[in-house]
Amino acid sequence: MVMQRRETANRWQTHVWAPIGVLTGTPAAVPRRLVDERGEEQWLHSGLEIVLRTTDADGYYLNVSTQEPKVFVLWRMEGENAVPHHLTVSYSEASSWMDGGEQVDSVPMPPELFAWVGEFVEKYYRPEPKRRIRPQSFRPPGERAPR
Repeated sequence: MVMQRRETANRWQTHVWAPIGVLTGTPAAVPRRLVDERGEEQWLHSGLEIVLRTTDADGYYLNVSTQEPKVFVLWRMEGENAVPHHLTVSYSEASSWMDGGEQVDSVPMPPELFAWVGEFVEKYYRPEPKRRIRPQSFRPPGERAPR
């Protein structure tokens, strides 16, 4: 996971942090600075894992079936640095994090990760059958919705 710090021309906020990409297959290590140029820093945070659960297959399906699949990053400020804590490819899980007040951003999903998640979705995702909604006129008067 690569986090970027950029300087801003804002008198109340001197810089902003944002995730900019996910690298697959990086072994766990301490955060490492990749770029340190005028006004910009990039830090590699390795060792974060994405765990796929069969119970969240619908959240993965929602993601991989879009035009631009994403990896969602939950990150927090620790002192002066932004540190990613969790990654997910589930719309549902990312939504829960945001509902809980966490800082969540997204980055494009790498092709090799897309292939892995796509295989998982094909194997485990089963859409819920559509239920026929019975028109109000066919319901007994006691079961009809009030007007």
